[in-house]
Amino acid sequence: MGWLFLKVLLAGVSFLGCLYPLVDFCFSGETRGQKPNFVIILADDMGWGDLGANWAETKDTVNLDKMAAEGMRFVDFHAAASTCSPSRASLLTGRLGLRHGVTHNFAVTSVGGLPLNETTLAEVLKQAGYVTAMIGKWHLGHHGSYHPNFRGFDYYFGIPYSHDMGCTDTPGYNLPPCPACPPGDRSSSASGRPFLLYVGLAHMHVPLSRTQLSADPRSQRPYGAGLREMDSLVGQIKDKVDRIAKENTFLWFTGDNGPWAQKCELAGSVGPFTGSWQSHQGGSPAKQTTWEGGHRVPALAYWPGRIPVNVTSTALLSVLDIFPTVVALAGASLPQGRHFDGLDASKVLFGGSQTGHRVLFHPNSGAAGEYGELQTVRLEHYKAFYITGGAKACDGSTGPEQHHEPPLIFNLENDVAEGVPLERGSAEYQRVLPKVREVLADVLRDIADDNISRADYTQDPSVIPCCNPYQVACRCHATEQTDFSTSRNIWK
Repeated sequence: MGWLFLKVLLAGVSFLGCLYPLVDFCFSGETRGQKPNFVIILADDMGWGDLGANWAETKDTVNLDKMAAEGMRFVDFHAAASTCSPSRASLLTGRLGLRHGVTHNFAVTSVGGLPLNETTLAEVLKQAGYVTAMIGKWHLGHHGSYHPNFRGFDYYFGIPYSHDMGCTDTPGYNLPPCPACPPGDRSSSASGRPFLLYVGLAHMHVPLSRTQLSADPRSQRPYGAGLREMDSLVGQIKDKVDRIAKENTFLWFTGDNGPWAQKCELAGSVGPFTGSWQSHQGGSPAKQTTWEGGHRVPALAYWPGRIPVNVTSTALLSVLDIFPTVVALAGASLPQGRHFDGLDASKVLFGGSQTGHRVLFHPNSGAAGEYGELQTVRLEHYKAFYITGGAKACDGSTGPEQHHEPPLIFNLENDVAEGVPLERGSAEYQRVLPKVREVLADVLRDIADDNISRADYTQDPSVIPCCNPYQVACRCHATEQTDFSTSRNIWK
Protein backbone atom coordinates (compact mmCIF):
# COMPACT_ATOMS: atom_id res chain seq x y z
CA MET A 1 0.00 0.00 0.00
CA GLY A 2 1.97 2.98 -1.22
CA TRP A 3 1.31 6.58 -2.01
CA LEU A 4 -1.37 7.60 -4.46
CA PHE A 5 -1.23 11.00 -6.06
CA LEU A 6 -4.11 12.20 -8.24
CA LYS A 7 -2.48 15.06 -10.07
CA VAL A 8 -4.46 17.12 -12.56
CA LEU A 9 -2.29 18.80 -15.17
CA LEU A 10 -3.75 21.93 -16.64
CA ALA A 11 -2.25 21.20 -20.04
CA GLY A 12 -5.21 21.67 -22.31
CA VAL A 13 -6.35 20.96 -25.80
CA SER A 14 -8.12 23.98 -27.24
CA PHE A 15 -11.71 23.22 -28.19
CA LEU A 16 -14.45 25.82 -28.32
CA GLY A 17 -12.35 28.11 -26.16
CA CYS A 18 -12.36 25.68 -23.25
CA LEU A 19 -9.32 24.05 -21.70
CA TYR A 20 -9.33 20.36 -21.07
CA PRO A 21 -6.95 19.06 -18.43
CA LEU A 22 -5.07 15.83 -18.87
CA VAL A 23 -5.08 13.49 -15.95
CA ASP A 24 -1.90 12.08 -14.49
CA PHE A 25 -2.10 9.22 -12.02
CA CYS A 26 1.17 8.67 -10.16
CA PHE A 27 1.67 5.69 -7.88
CA SER A 28 4.51 4.24 -5.92
CA GLY A 29 4.25 0.96 -4.14
CA GLU A 30 1.91 -1.99 -4.55
CA THR A 31 -1.73 -1.49 -5.52
CA ARG A 32 -2.95 -5.06 -5.10
CA GLY A 33 -5.47 -5.51 -2.33
CA GLN A 34 -6.66 -1.92 -2.58
CA LYS A 35 -10.18 -0.91 -3.39
CA PRO A 36 -10.57 -0.23 -7.12
CA ASN A 37 -10.19 3.20 -8.65
CA PHE A 38 -13.02 4.51 -10.83
CA VAL A 39 -12.87 6.74 -13.90
CA ILE A 40 -16.29 7.73 -15.25
CA ILE A 41 -16.27 9.64 -18.54
CA LEU A 42 -19.53 11.21 -19.71
CA ALA A 43 -19.79 12.51 -23.26
CA ASP A 44 -22.30 15.26 -24.07
CA ASP A 45 -24.90 14.83 -26.84
CA MET A 46 -23.07 11.88 -28.40
CA GLY A 47 -25.18 9.68 -30.62
CA TRP A 48 -25.30 5.89 -30.34
CA GLY A 49 -24.06 5.72 -33.92
CA ASP A 50 -21.13 8.08 -33.25
CA LEU A 51 -19.24 5.13 -31.80
CA GLY A 52 -17.56 3.24 -34.62
CA ALA A 53 -17.93 -0.07 -32.79
CA ASN A 54 -21.71 0.48 -32.90
CA TRP A 55 -22.08 1.82 -36.41
CA ALA A 56 -19.76 0.85 -39.24
CA GLU A 57 -20.30 4.17 -41.03
CA THR A 58 -18.47 5.98 -38.20
CA LYS A 59 -14.67 6.11 -38.59
CA ASP A 60 -13.80 8.75 -36.03
CA THR A 61 -13.44 6.84 -32.74
CA VAL A 62 -10.34 4.65 -33.04
CA ASN A 63 -9.49 4.88 -29.32
CA LEU A 64 -13.01 4.12 -28.16
CA ASP A 65 -13.24 1.27 -30.65
CA LYS A 66 -9.99 -0.13 -29.22
CA MET A 67 -11.48 0.14 -25.74
CA ALA A 68 -14.54 -1.77 -26.94
CA ALA A 69 -12.31 -4.53 -28.32
CA GLU A 70 -10.43 -4.71 -25.02
CA GLY A 71 -13.50 -4.52 -22.81
CA MET A 72 -17.29 -4.70 -22.88
CA ARG A 73 -19.63 -2.80 -25.20
CA PHE A 74 -23.28 -2.27 -24.30
CA VAL A 75 -25.73 -1.97 -27.18
CA ASP A 76 -28.93 -1.48 -25.13
CA PHE A 77 -27.67 1.15 -22.69
CA HIS A 78 -29.76 4.23 -21.91
CA ALA A 79 -29.44 7.70 -20.43
CA ALA A 80 -31.76 8.36 -17.52
CA ALA A 81 -33.13 11.44 -19.30
CA SER A 82 -32.82 13.03 -22.73
CA THR A 83 -31.21 16.29 -21.65
CA CYS A 84 -28.21 17.39 -19.60
CA SER A 85 -29.07 18.25 -15.98
CA PRO A 86 -31.56 15.43 -15.26
CA SER A 87 -29.28 12.80 -16.78
CA ARG A 88 -26.25 13.97 -14.77
CA ALA A 89 -28.27 14.12 -11.58
CA SER A 90 -29.36 10.52 -12.14
CA LEU A 91 -25.78 9.37 -12.75
CA LEU A 92 -24.70 10.83 -9.43
CA THR A 93 -27.71 9.62 -7.43
CA GLY A 94 -28.99 6.44 -9.10
CA ARG A 95 -32.50 7.92 -9.05
CA LEU A 96 -35.02 9.20 -11.58
CA GLY A 97 -35.83 12.89 -11.84
CA LEU A 98 -39.19 12.47 -10.08
CA ARG A 99 -37.19 11.31 -7.06
CA HIS A 100 -34.12 13.59 -7.04
CA GLY A 101 -36.10 16.61 -8.26
CA VAL A 102 -34.02 17.60 -11.30
CA THR A 103 -36.48 17.30 -14.18
CA HIS A 104 -35.06 19.83 -16.66
CA ASN A 105 -31.95 21.90 -17.26
CA PHE A 106 -30.64 24.59 -14.95
CA ALA A 107 -29.99 28.01 -16.45
CA VAL A 108 -26.98 30.24 -16.03
CA THR A 109 -29.14 32.35 -13.69
CA SER A 110 -30.42 29.41 -11.62
CA VAL A 111 -30.21 29.88 -7.87
CA GLY A 112 -30.52 26.17 -7.09
CA GLY A 113 -29.15 22.87 -8.30
CA LEU A 114 -29.24 19.20 -7.39
CA PRO A 115 -31.18 19.28 -4.07
CA LEU A 116 -28.86 19.27 -1.09
CA ASN A 117 -30.64 16.37 0.62
CA GLU A 118 -29.69 14.11 -2.29
CA THR A 119 -26.51 12.08 -1.70
CA THR A 120 -24.05 11.97 -4.59
CA LEU A 121 -21.78 9.13 -5.64
CA ALA A 122 -18.79 11.28 -4.70
CA GLU A 123 -20.13 11.75 -1.17
CA VAL A 124 -20.65 8.01 -0.72
CA LEU A 125 -17.17 7.14 -1.96
CA LYS A 126 -15.54 9.93 0.01
CA GLN A 127 -17.04 8.46 3.18
CA ALA A 128 -15.60 5.10 2.09
CA GLY A 129 -12.08 6.55 1.98
CA TYR A 130 -11.79 7.68 -1.63
CA VAL A 131 -10.12 10.77 -3.04
CA THR A 132 -12.66 12.35 -5.40
CA ALA A 133 -12.23 14.68 -8.37
CA MET A 134 -14.44 16.08 -11.10
CA ILE A 135 -13.30 17.72 -14.34
CA GLY A 136 -15.47 19.38 -16.97
CA LYS A 137 -19.15 20.14 -17.32
CA TRP A 138 -21.15 20.09 -14.07
CA HIS A 139 -24.61 21.60 -14.85
CA LEU A 140 -26.09 20.79 -11.44
CA GLY A 141 -25.87 24.21 -9.81
CA HIS A 142 -22.95 26.50 -9.03
CA HIS A 143 -24.27 28.92 -6.44
CA GLY A 144 -23.36 28.36 -2.79
CA SER A 145 -23.56 24.77 -1.61
CA TYR A 146 -24.53 23.43 -5.04
CA HIS A 147 -20.96 23.77 -6.31
CA PRO A 148 -19.19 20.40 -6.86
CA ASN A 149 -16.72 21.07 -4.05
CA PHE A 150 -19.69 20.95 -1.67
CA ARG A 151 -21.16 17.80 -3.26
CA GLY A 152 -18.42 15.36 -2.36
CA PHE A 153 -15.66 16.30 -4.80
CA ASP A 154 -12.30 17.14 -3.24
CA TYR A 155 -11.16 18.75 -6.47
CA TYR A 156 -13.07 20.44 -9.29
CA PHE A 157 -11.89 22.08 -12.49
CA GLY A 158 -14.40 22.90 -15.20
CA ILE A 159 -17.36 24.93 -16.35
CA PRO A 160 -20.58 25.18 -14.33
CA TYR A 161 -22.95 24.68 -17.26
CA SER A 162 -22.68 24.07 -20.99
CA HIS A 163 -20.06 25.94 -22.96
CA ASP A 164 -22.81 27.76 -24.87
CA MET A 165 -24.19 29.36 -21.70
CA GLY A 166 -23.20 32.41 -19.70
CA CYS A 167 -19.85 34.02 -20.31
CA THR A 168 -18.31 30.94 -21.91
CA ASP A 169 -18.75 32.88 -25.10
CA THR A 170 -17.61 32.52 -28.69
CA PRO A 171 -13.92 31.54 -28.59
CA GLY A 172 -11.58 34.51 -28.57
CA TYR A 173 -14.20 37.17 -27.87
CA ASN A 174 -14.36 36.95 -24.08
CA LEU A 175 -17.63 38.87 -23.83
CA PRO A 176 -18.41 39.76 -21.15
CA PRO A 177 -14.90 39.58 -19.66
CA CYS A 178 -14.38 36.60 -17.38
CA PRO A 179 -11.74 37.12 -14.68
CA ALA A 180 -9.24 34.34 -14.20
CA CYS A 181 -9.35 32.19 -11.10
CA PRO A 182 -6.41 32.63 -8.75
CA PRO A 183 -3.76 29.91 -8.96
CA GLY A 184 -3.93 27.25 -6.30
CA ASP A 185 -2.72 23.79 -5.35
CA ARG A 186 -3.70 21.63 -8.31
CA SER A 187 -2.94 18.29 -6.82
CA SER A 188 -4.79 16.07 -4.38
CA SER A 189 -2.90 13.39 -2.58
CA ALA A 190 -3.47 10.87 0.13
CA SER A 191 -1.70 7.85 1.54
CA GLY A 192 -2.92 4.55 0.15
CA ARG A 193 -6.30 5.88 -0.89
CA PRO A 194 -8.20 4.90 -4.08
CA PHE A 195 -9.79 7.56 -6.25
CA LEU A 196 -12.94 8.46 -8.16
CA LEU A 197 -12.48 10.66 -11.22
CA TYR A 198 -15.59 11.93 -12.99
CA VAL A 199 -14.94 13.62 -16.35
CA GLY A 200 -17.84 15.55 -17.91
CA LEU A 201 -16.76 16.28 -21.50
CA ALA A 202 -18.22 19.22 -23.42
CA HIS A 203 -17.94 17.12 -26.59
CA MET A 204 -20.23 16.73 -28.57
CA HIS A 205 -22.44 19.63 -27.46
CA VAL A 206 -22.82 22.57 -29.84
CA PRO A 207 -21.28 24.98 -30.70
CA LEU A 208 -18.56 23.05 -32.50
CA SER A 209 -15.35 24.40 -33.94
CA ARG A 210 -12.56 23.02 -36.07
CA THR A 211 -9.55 21.60 -34.29
CA GLN A 212 -5.89 21.31 -35.20
CA LEU A 213 -5.50 17.61 -34.47
CA SER A 214 -5.43 16.33 -38.01
CA ALA A 215 -4.75 17.43 -41.57
CA ASP A 216 -7.18 14.78 -42.81
CA PRO A 217 -9.73 16.33 -45.20
CA ARG A 218 -12.49 14.84 -43.06
CA SER A 219 -11.46 17.29 -40.34
CA GLN A 220 -13.08 20.04 -42.37
CA ARG A 221 -16.41 18.75 -41.10
CA PRO A 222 -16.74 20.23 -37.60
CA TYR A 223 -18.65 17.34 -36.10
CA GLY A 224 -16.20 14.71 -37.25
CA ALA A 225 -13.26 16.81 -36.09
CA GLY A 226 -14.80 17.29 -32.66
CA LEU A 227 -15.56 13.59 -32.42
CA ARG A 228 -11.95 12.72 -33.16
CA GLU A 229 -10.75 15.23 -30.59
CA MET A 230 -13.01 13.74 -27.95
CA ASP A 231 -11.80 10.27 -28.89
CA SER A 232 -8.21 11.44 -28.52
CA LEU A 233 -8.86 12.84 -25.05
CA VAL A 234 -10.45 9.60 -23.89
CA GLY A 235 -7.55 7.69 -25.40
CA GLN A 236 -5.05 9.76 -23.41
CA ILE A 237 -6.88 9.03 -20.17
CA LYS A 238 -7.05 5.32 -20.97
CA ASP A 239 -3.36 5.21 -21.92
CA LYS A 240 -2.41 6.81 -18.61
CA VAL A 241 -4.53 4.30 -16.71
CA ASP A 242 -2.91 1.47 -18.67
CA ARG A 243 0.59 2.66 -17.81
CA ILE A 244 0.02 3.31 -14.14
CA ALA A 245 -3.02 1.56 -12.68
CA LYS A 246 -4.23 -0.90 -15.28
CA GLU A 247 -5.11 -3.79 -12.98
CA ASN A 248 -6.93 -1.75 -10.38
CA THR A 249 -8.93 0.86 -12.31
CA PHE A 250 -12.44 0.50 -13.71
CA LEU A 251 -13.11 2.89 -16.61
CA TRP A 252 -16.72 3.49 -17.64
CA PHE A 253 -17.55 5.58 -20.73
CA THR A 254 -21.05 6.63 -21.77
CA GLY A 255 -23.18 9.63 -22.78
CA ASP A 256 -25.71 11.91 -21.12
CA ASN A 257 -28.30 11.76 -23.94
CA GLY A 258 -28.62 11.46 -27.69
CA PRO A 259 -27.70 14.12 -30.25
CA TRP A 260 -29.83 16.70 -31.97
CA ALA A 261 -31.93 15.40 -34.84
CA GLN A 262 -29.81 13.65 -37.41
CA LYS A 263 -30.86 16.01 -40.18
CA CYS A 264 -29.09 18.86 -38.34
CA GLU A 265 -25.84 19.75 -40.09
CA LEU A 266 -23.84 19.55 -36.87
CA ALA A 267 -25.64 16.59 -35.30
CA GLY A 268 -24.33 13.18 -34.43
CA SER A 269 -25.56 9.81 -35.58
CA VAL A 270 -28.35 7.96 -33.82
CA GLY A 271 -27.55 4.93 -35.97
CA PRO A 272 -30.62 2.87 -36.84
CA PHE A 273 -32.95 4.77 -34.52
CA THR A 274 -34.61 7.02 -37.09
CA GLY A 275 -37.85 5.21 -37.77
CA SER A 276 -40.64 6.31 -40.04
CA TRP A 277 -43.37 6.81 -37.43
CA GLN A 278 -41.81 9.67 -35.46
CA SER A 279 -40.25 11.19 -38.59
CA HIS A 280 -43.67 11.51 -40.18
CA GLN A 281 -44.97 13.32 -37.11
CA GLY A 282 -42.48 16.18 -37.48
CA GLY A 283 -40.04 17.47 -34.89
CA SER A 284 -36.96 15.67 -33.63
CA PRO A 285 -36.45 11.92 -33.14
CA ALA A 286 -33.45 12.50 -30.90
CA LYS A 287 -32.43 14.82 -28.02
CA GLN A 288 -35.17 15.78 -25.52
CA THR A 289 -37.46 13.04 -26.81
CA THR A 290 -38.14 9.55 -25.50
CA TRP A 291 -37.50 7.94 -28.88
CA GLU A 292 -34.50 5.63 -28.86
CA GLY A 293 -32.34 8.27 -30.50
CA GLY A 294 -32.89 10.54 -27.50
CA HIS A 295 -31.72 8.20 -24.76
CA ARG A 296 -29.99 5.10 -26.18
CA VAL A 297 -26.31 6.02 -25.81
CA PRO A 298 -22.91 4.42 -26.44
CA ALA A 299 -21.42 2.72 -23.39
CA LEU A 300 -18.16 0.88 -22.71
CA ALA A 301 -16.67 -0.75 -19.62
CA TYR A 302 -12.95 -1.42 -19.33
CA TRP A 303 -11.02 -3.15 -16.56
CA PRO A 304 -8.21 -5.45 -17.74
CA GLY A 305 -8.17 -8.79 -15.97
CA ARG A 306 -11.65 -8.29 -14.55
CA ILE A 307 -14.01 -7.43 -17.41
CA PRO A 308 -13.82 -9.91 -20.32
CA VAL A 309 -12.43 -8.60 -23.60
CA ASN A 310 -14.30 -7.97 -26.83
CA VAL A 311 -17.71 -8.77 -25.37
CA THR A 312 -20.96 -7.23 -26.59
CA SER A 313 -23.66 -7.11 -23.94
CA THR A 314 -27.32 -6.96 -24.90
CA ALA A 315 -28.43 -6.47 -21.28
CA LEU A 316 -30.88 -3.60 -20.78
CA LEU A 317 -28.89 -1.15 -18.65
CA SER A 318 -28.92 2.53 -17.78
CA VAL A 319 -26.81 5.43 -16.55
CA LEU A 320 -28.83 4.90 -13.37
CA ASP A 321 -26.84 1.70 -12.80
CA ILE A 322 -23.47 3.42 -12.47
CA PHE A 323 -24.23 4.60 -8.93
CA PRO A 324 -25.20 1.24 -7.34
CA THR A 325 -22.55 -0.68 -9.31
CA VAL A 326 -19.68 1.57 -8.27
CA VAL A 327 -20.92 1.71 -4.67
CA ALA A 328 -20.99 -2.10 -4.54
CA LEU A 329 -17.52 -2.49 -6.09
CA ALA A 330 -16.13 0.07 -3.64
CA GLY A 331 -17.49 -1.92 -0.72
CA ALA A 332 -19.58 1.06 0.34
CA SER A 333 -23.25 1.23 1.34
CA LEU A 334 -26.18 2.83 -0.43
CA PRO A 335 -27.69 5.84 1.36
CA GLN A 336 -30.54 4.91 3.66
CA GLY A 337 -34.10 6.18 3.58
CA ARG A 338 -34.55 6.41 -0.19
CA HIS A 339 -35.32 4.20 -3.15
CA PHE A 340 -33.08 3.70 -6.17
CA ASP A 341 -33.93 3.06 -9.80
CA GLY A 342 -30.54 1.71 -10.84
CA LEU A 343 -29.26 -1.82 -10.29
CA ASP A 344 -25.88 -3.34 -9.52
CA ALA A 345 -24.63 -4.53 -12.91
CA SER A 346 -21.77 -6.64 -11.51
CA LYS A 347 -23.23 -9.92 -12.81
CA VAL A 348 -23.34 -8.47 -16.31
CA LEU A 349 -19.82 -7.05 -16.04
CA PHE A 350 -18.10 -10.03 -14.46
CA GLY A 351 -20.47 -12.98 -14.49
CA GLY A 352 -21.47 -13.27 -18.12
CA SER A 353 -25.11 -12.44 -17.45
CA GLN A 354 -27.17 -10.82 -20.20
CA THR A 355 -29.95 -9.91 -17.79
CA GLY A 356 -30.32 -6.28 -16.78
CA HIS A 357 -33.54 -4.37 -16.18
CA ARG A 358 -36.90 -5.85 -16.99
CA VAL A 359 -38.36 -2.34 -16.95
CA LEU A 360 -36.98 1.15 -17.64
CA PHE A 361 -38.87 4.44 -17.54
CA HIS A 362 -38.05 7.33 -19.85
CA PRO A 363 -39.08 10.76 -18.53
CA ASN A 364 -40.05 13.80 -20.54
CA SER A 365 -36.97 16.00 -20.86
CA GLY A 366 -38.33 19.04 -22.65
CA ALA A 367 -40.67 17.71 -25.31
CA ALA A 368 -44.45 17.31 -24.89
CA GLY A 369 -45.87 16.73 -21.42
CA GLU A 370 -44.82 17.72 -17.91
CA TYR A 371 -41.12 17.84 -17.05
CA GLY A 372 -40.00 14.54 -15.58
CA GLU A 373 -43.26 12.77 -16.35
CA LEU A 374 -42.76 9.04 -16.99
CA GLN A 375 -44.50 9.10 -20.35
CA THR A 376 -42.64 6.20 -21.95
CA VAL A 377 -42.21 2.66 -20.58
CA ARG A 378 -39.69 0.06 -21.70
CA LEU A 379 -40.84 -3.44 -20.72
CA GLU A 380 -38.43 -6.14 -21.87
CA HIS A 381 -38.32 -5.64 -25.67
CA TYR A 382 -41.55 -3.63 -25.80
CA LYS A 383 -41.80 0.14 -25.54
CA ALA A 384 -44.99 2.08 -24.82
CA PHE A 385 -45.55 5.81 -25.48
CA TYR A 386 -48.29 7.76 -23.72
CA ILE A 387 -47.21 11.14 -25.17
CA THR A 388 -45.21 12.01 -28.29
CA GLY A 389 -44.19 15.20 -30.09
CA GLY A 390 -43.31 18.63 -28.76
CA ALA A 391 -39.59 18.60 -29.60
CA LYS A 392 -38.01 21.13 -31.91
CA ALA A 393 -36.41 20.04 -35.17
CA CYS A 394 -33.36 21.68 -36.73
CA ASP A 395 -35.53 23.82 -38.98
CA GLY A 396 -37.26 25.28 -35.92
CA SER A 397 -40.50 23.37 -36.37
CA THR A 398 -42.08 21.56 -33.43
CA GLY A 399 -43.80 18.23 -33.77
CA PRO A 400 -47.45 18.22 -32.67
CA GLU A 401 -48.11 17.08 -29.12
CA GLN A 402 -50.10 13.84 -29.18
CA HIS A 403 -51.53 11.93 -26.24
CA HIS A 404 -52.02 8.19 -26.66
CA GLU A 405 -54.53 6.33 -24.53
CA PRO A 406 -54.20 3.46 -24.89
CA PRO A 407 -50.48 3.95 -25.59
CA LEU A 408 -48.51 3.33 -28.73
CA ILE A 409 -46.53 0.11 -28.29
CA PHE A 410 -43.54 -0.93 -30.39
CA ASN A 411 -41.79 -4.30 -30.45
CA LEU A 412 -38.11 -3.29 -30.49
CA GLU A 413 -37.01 -6.83 -31.18
CA ASN A 414 -38.53 -6.59 -34.65
CA ASP A 415 -38.67 -2.81 -35.04
CA VAL A 416 -35.74 -1.12 -33.29
CA ALA A 417 -36.32 2.00 -35.39
CA GLU A 418 -39.80 2.41 -33.84
CA GLY A 419 -41.27 2.66 -37.29
CA VAL A 420 -44.62 0.84 -36.97
CA PRO A 421 -46.56 0.47 -33.69
CA LEU A 422 -48.42 -2.71 -32.89
CA GLU A 423 -52.03 -2.85 -33.96
CA ARG A 424 -54.14 -2.07 -30.91
CA GLY A 425 -56.50 -4.90 -31.72
CA SER A 426 -53.76 -7.52 -32.08
CA ALA A 427 -53.29 -10.33 -29.59
CA GLU A 428 -49.70 -9.20 -28.97
CA TYR A 429 -50.79 -5.67 -28.06
CA GLN A 430 -53.57 -6.89 -25.79
CA ARG A 431 -51.14 -9.22 -24.02
CA VAL A 432 -48.56 -6.49 -23.37
CA LEU A 433 -50.85 -3.57 -22.50
CA PRO A 434 -51.92 -4.69 -18.99
CA LYS A 435 -48.30 -5.44 -18.08
CA VAL A 436 -47.25 -1.95 -19.14
CA ARG A 437 -50.03 -0.37 -17.09
CA GLU A 438 -49.12 -2.48 -14.08
CA VAL A 439 -45.41 -1.59 -14.00
CA LEU A 440 -46.16 2.11 -14.53
CA ALA A 441 -48.68 2.12 -11.69
CA ASP A 442 -46.18 0.29 -9.46
CA VAL A 443 -43.37 2.81 -9.97
CA LEU A 444 -45.68 5.79 -9.45
CA ARG A 445 -46.84 4.29 -6.14
CA ASP A 446 -43.23 3.66 -5.16
CA ILE A 447 -42.25 7.26 -5.95
CA ALA A 448 -45.22 8.55 -3.95
CA ASP A 449 -44.01 6.57 -0.93
CA ASP A 450 -40.36 7.58 -1.35
CA ASN A 451 -38.25 10.32 0.19
CA ILE A 452 -38.26 12.60 -2.85
CA SER A 453 -36.66 16.01 -3.44
CA ARG A 454 -37.66 19.12 -5.32
CA ALA A 455 -35.10 21.25 -7.10
CA ASP A 456 -35.14 25.03 -6.79
CA TYR A 457 -35.50 26.42 -10.32
CA THR A 458 -35.67 30.04 -9.17
CA GLN A 459 -33.61 32.38 -11.35
CA ASP A 460 -31.76 35.52 -10.37
CA PRO A 461 -29.35 37.47 -12.63
CA SER A 462 -27.03 38.09 -9.68
CA VAL A 463 -25.95 34.44 -9.58
CA ILE A 464 -24.49 34.37 -13.11
CA PRO A 465 -21.05 32.80 -12.55
CA CYS A 466 -17.85 34.77 -13.07
CA CYS A 467 -19.24 37.31 -15.48
CA ASN A 468 -19.13 40.10 -12.92
CA PRO A 469 -16.48 39.91 -10.18
CA TYR A 470 -18.55 42.25 -8.01
CA GLN A 471 -21.45 39.80 -7.71
CA VAL A 472 -21.52 37.44 -4.74
CA ALA A 473 -21.56 34.31 -6.90
CA CYS A 474 -18.24 35.17 -8.54
CA ARG A 475 -15.38 34.02 -6.34
CA CYS A 476 -12.63 34.78 -8.86
CA HIS A 477 -10.62 37.98 -9.03
CA ALA A 478 -8.94 39.45 -12.06
CA THR A 479 -5.37 38.21 -12.29
CA GLU A 480 -2.78 38.32 -15.00
CA GLN A 481 -3.09 35.55 -17.56
CA THR A 482 0.14 33.68 -18.13
CA ASP A 483 -0.33 30.55 -20.25
CA PHE A 484 -3.72 31.07 -21.80
CA SER A 485 -4.58 33.32 -24.70
CA THR A 486 -8.00 34.20 -23.32
CA SER A 487 -9.57 34.34 -19.92
CA ARG A 488 -12.31 31.76 -19.65
CA ASN A 489 -15.10 30.83 -17.29
CA ILE A 490 -13.17 28.11 -15.46
CA TRP A 491 -14.00 27.36 -11.85
CA LYS A 492 -11.94 25.67 -9.24
